[in-house]
Amino acid sequence: MEILLWLVPSAIATVVAMLWVGWLGREGRGEVDRDVAVRRLAGALEPDQRRRRPAPGYAAPRPEPDRSTGIAVRPSRRAS
Repeated sequence: MEILLWLVPSAIATVVAMLWVGWLGREGRGEVDRDVAVRRLAGALEPDQRRRRPAPGYAAPRPEPDRSTGIAVRPSRRAS
């Protein structure tokens, strides 16, 4: 048990740092005006919003789907 006593100062420093950063982080948050928040939400939920965004482009053409017949067929061997 005595061998673990060297961890006590670092544990205390860690806890104090966590509390200090948590307390300072609270001051940095400003309150957003309610009207601004409602306008942002309305803009995000607007159905036309999806149509205005460009469709994602693809670098390579899409591969053609494999025509499956439901029957497993082995590829033919080339005559040598």
